[in-house]
This record gives sequence, structure tokens and C-alpha cells, in this order.
Amino acid sequence: MAGLNPPQRIAVNHRNGPLLVLAGAGTGKTRVITYRIAKLISTGVPPDRILGVTFTNKAAQEMQERLHKLLGKRKPKGPKPQLSTFHSLCVRILRRHSTKLGYPEKFAIYAGGDQESLARTVLREIRVPETTLAPKQMLYFISNWKNRGLNYQQAQQDADTDAATLAAIGFRRYQTALKRLGAVDFDDLLLLTGQLFKKFPDARLEEANRFEQILIDEYQDTNRTQYDIVRALAAEHRNLCVVGDDDQSIYGWRGAEVEHILNFKRDWPDAETVRLVDNYRSTQAILEVANRLIEHNKLRHGKVLRSDRQGGPPPTFVQYPDEVKEAEGVVSAIQARIHHEHRQPRDFAVLFRTNEQTRVFETAFRKAKLPYVLIGGMSFFDRKEVQDILCYFRLLNDNPDDPSVLRILNRPPRGVGKKAVELLLDASLKSHQPVWDVVSQPDLRPAELGGAAERGLDTLLESVAEAKVALSQSRTLVQPILDYIEKIDYQSEIDRLYTEAEERDSRWNVVQQVFDALGNFERDNKNPTLGEFLDELLLGDRQVDDEKDKQLRQNAVFLMTIHASKGLEFPEVFLVGMEEGILPHHRSVGEDERMIDEERRLCYVAVTRAQDTLTMSMSLTRMKWGKARQRFPSRFVYELLGKTEHPNYEKSCQVGAE
Repeated sequence: MAGLNPPQRIAVNHRNGPLLVLAGAGTGKTRVITYRIAKLISTGVPPDRILGVTFTNKAAQEMQERLHKLLGKRKPKGPKPQLSTFHSLCVRILRRHSTKLGYPEKFAIYAGGDQESLARTVLREIRVPETTLAPKQMLYFISNWKNRGLNYQQAQQDADTDAATLAAIGFRRYQTALKRLGAVDFDDLLLLTGQLFKKFPDARLEEANRFEQILIDEYQDTNRTQYDIVRALAAEHRNLCVVGDDDQSIYGWRGAEVEHILNFKRDWPDAETVRLVDNYRSTQAILEVANRLIEHNKLRHGKVLRSDRQGGPPPTFVQYPDEVKEAEGVVSAIQARIHHEHRQPRDFAVLFRTNEQTRVFETAFRKAKLPYVLIGGMSFFDRKEVQDILCYFRLLNDNPDDPSVLRILNRPPRGVGKKAVELLLDASLKSHQPVWDVVSQPDLRPAELGGAAERGLDTLLESVAEAKVALSQSRTLVQPILDYIEKIDYQSEIDRLYTEAEERDSRWNVVQQVFDALGNFERDNKNPTLGEFLDELLLGDRQVDDEKDKQLRQNAVFLMTIHASKGLEFPEVFLVGMEEGILPHHRSVGEDERMIDEERRLCYVAVTRAQDTLTMSMSLTRMKWGKARQRFPSRFVYELLGKTEHPNYEKSCQVGAE
């Protein structure tokens, strides 16, 4: 406890009842949560009666590792605290109660390609061409409605554009198809848990009674359904600790409601509030402008961050003639600091509001031969090989879903061509049987299937049956499933599609990563099952976190959006494109002040990533449809510099939609 400051100590020592910990940027939030859990255990709370919930698998894993180190030899043997994401928590709950809602116990979880495939089918059924509404666009609308707790009837009333109206029509078919397939998507995991608690009080009470202490991280990012789930689990014992910062609530576009943390005292009137304002990241000079900026948001918990690092150079604001000169100027400044101030490329981050801004900066970094890395990229599960392998894994579970079966019937080629797949799908629809039942029961197969397709299906069935027997007789998951993938000869699919040896090796390495994850899962769990592994892999997406960590370990300048930078810190930050219409974004400029407030919080997050120096910049002109258009400084620049009485401040606020 000696390493904690007084407010941190109060938060850690609080025993029972609701607690709100307002943790400003860089104030040691994760430290407080892990120390608090350790304190609860040391005062007699059984570890498995403690639930810690956060938003990413990486954050949950980091908490577990810190707790392990903190407890050391005093680490209790037996059950551990349950530290997980909201989605992982909801999967565990639904596996115990899904039949009450009409879903099978072994429901499938759809993500990425599975969802797109189903959305594509729905759009075909309602005769909407993909040029009018793409599957990803429809899924974006549906996810947004689900995050706001709207069903398909309410979505039709909410739709305010032609695209949204078409998506609302598809929503009902999409949801009906999911349930028919015994599947849910990520948003359903939360929605169905919320529905379960409302419709079945006995199930809610059973789940609530599993815990006597609940801690929620990043509470400012909860959406309505997550908020309801938290209240339902904590209603009886009321030992709820929420940690977060309303000034860093930047996910309104995906359903997060900052009101949940703002109104915590209203929901839990006896709650104690602890403010963490001692910042251990940034210089006082940087915090002064950050505090000045965020004070312009009226609906917030009042707090002023203070640094344990006095002084530091004041943040600077630079104007460039155009976006090309801005990129060249930023790169030149970074080069100079590397050469003259003994900085490393990894000490610098260039932060953008939108992905579209990166192109000119990448060009400038290449021209200067300065190493850079663009943080983010394709999800692990968007890779073709991963989707294929996971579909093969699902065949080993009972009742594999139709999209998984259809995806791999002819991967690698086994004589089941496009016509044969259409015949199998027609037979499935006519007999009201899943595609896998049609495939695995010869009497259900269409007579006109053809000899090659019949033989291909029989070979596939034989491989699946052998793998199931091997799994039932094995103490390990990895070897029987590896033998199964080798017998199917999936590697021939990679060899067929890619001619370059380097590309083939890279693709096969992705398959290896799936098996590495399976091996790690076996090592970390007492009685591992394939179904549980599929749940964890989909929910955790650890490979995405691992890839980001790998990128951040490189000695290169980091280019990323402000959203991607949350939770990170860098010695020197360049915040570029500080113009009205970019930050704040033109879509946020209008009558709703809450949208501007969120953009201001986004700017605040960017500023508080900087440890030593902060440089902001803008372009006086920017190309649009081949013509140079005049740009105006962001209103946030004036607010940061304390110049809101400046004559151009009002002008900036009026031209946001430019």
C-alpha cells in the first residue's frame, strides 16, 4: 500500500456498498483496481466471489497478471477472481440459461465473415443489390440499433435515410435467420443476457448470487444493455465499484452513454466518490491546456488533473499552407529531433481524427526514409484461413451452423462444385433440416447430386467421424484436431491459391497461430473443450491485441487514429489536422451539443497521450475534388490556448460543415 497516494488508498480500502472512482488520464486506474481486488481477497472475500469486468481481453489479462504479481506467495490456491470482458461474462451466463430463450445450449457465435455471409443472403432475399446496401453497411446499422437496445420494429421507426430503412427491413430477417440457425452475434450476447434477466427473475438471482463484489472498468464506455446487466447483478449486495473517466468517453457512436457515469450517484445515492487527479504521465504544461480544454464541457464531473512533473515546454500550434506541407513539416520536425536530441523513432506518435488523413503522411515518411508503422489493421478473424479453420473446428461440435458448413464443403476442392452446393441448400430448405443433416444423411441428399460430389461428401464425413472418435479417446485437443486438418489436407488449399512461397508460408503461419492459441487454452484450463475454446477465441481476439503489441514494440514512428491511441502514451505527440470539419468532425457539427462534447473529449484524449511535448498542426488549404479549399482552425485550438474571445473563434464554430 506504500506506493499508493491518499485517494488511491481510500478507493482500495473501501469495503462495502457502491463506489465511484473517477480516474483521470494517467492517474493509475488499473493499479487501483488490482490493489482493490488483492485487498478484498486479503480481508477474506473468496476469490471466485469477485467479478471484474472490462472491455478488452487484453485489459482483463493485464489485470490478472498484475494481481498474480501483487499477491505473490499469498496467492490463494483454487478458484481465481473472475476477470473478463462483458461479452465473455454474457457467454458464460447464456450457456447456462439459453434454452429459456429458445436457443440451443451450444449456440454458435457469429462474427466477421459469418455475419457478412448471412447479411448477404438476407439482402438477396429482400432483393436489395449490394450496390445499394452492402452487407457490412447493413450490419453496421443493425449493431448500432442493438447497442441502443432497439428491436427491429423500433429500428424501422428510427431509420431516417433510405439505407437505414432498407437495413431495418433486413434486420427482422437477419434476426430470425440467426435464431433458426441456433446462432447469435456479438451484440446478441449482451441483448439476450439483458432479456434473460428481465424475463426470468430466478435466472437473474442465480447469476447475481455468484458474486459478492463487482468491479467495472471503463464504466464511461457502457451502453444501455451493459448498464442494465451491471445493475441486475449488483442489486442485492450493492457492492459495486465502477472506475472510469467521463472526460474520456469517446464511443458514443457505438452506443456508449456517458450519462451512466455522470448519474451514478443518482442510481446509487449512498455511493462514495473518489477522485484520482494526480497524473503520472504528462508534464504540468500539457495538463494545463488539457484542463483548460475539457472545462468547456458543461456536463461532467469537476476535476483538475495535476502533474508530479512540473514545468515542461508549452504545447505549440503550427499552420501549414496545405496537407502535403503539413506532412512534410511534421516528418522534418521528427527527423530533426531524432538527429539532434537523441530521440528514437518509437518516441513519436502522429495522431489523426480519421483514417483518410494517413496517406500524405505515409508518403512523407517513405520519402524521408524514416521508419513508421500504421497501428491497427485487419482483425485476425477477417483472414480467410482463420475463418476456414474455425469452420472445420465447428464440424466437430454438435449441430454445426449452415454458413460454416457451406463455406468449407469444397475447400480444398473435393468435387462439391457450385451446382452441388445449390442442390444441397435447396434440399435443406425443402426438408427444413440443417445443411449438415442433409450432408451427413444420404437419404436426404438430392438424387441429382452426382458421383464426384457424393464421394467428396463421404470423404469429409469420414474425416469428421474419425476426428470425433480420436478426440473422445485423447487427453489433448491439439493432436487429434491437427491430424484432422492434415487429413483434410487444408494446406493444399493454400498451395492452390498462392504461387509465391513467402505468401504460402505466411498464410500457413496463420493456421499455426490458431493451433498455438488452442495449445495455450489447453494449458490454462482444467477440463478444456473445443466449444469453450471457440467461444474464447472469438470473444478474446487475442491475436489482434498481440499484433498491436508487436507493432508498438517496433522502433518506428507510430501513426494512428485518436480512438486507437486510447490507453497509450508517448514522449512526443503530433496532433495533426486541427481544423473545423476534421476535429470536430463535420458530422458532429450541428444542433446537438452532446456531439461536440464527445469530439472535445476525443481531443482531450489525444492531448493527454503526450508525456513530454505536444505539437498541434493544421492546413490552411486542403484538396477536395481536385481543388484547394480554405480551412479554419479547430475551435479546440482556441480553447486549448485560452483564446475563446479571439475574433476567429466564432468563425471557426460556424464553418464546421465546410
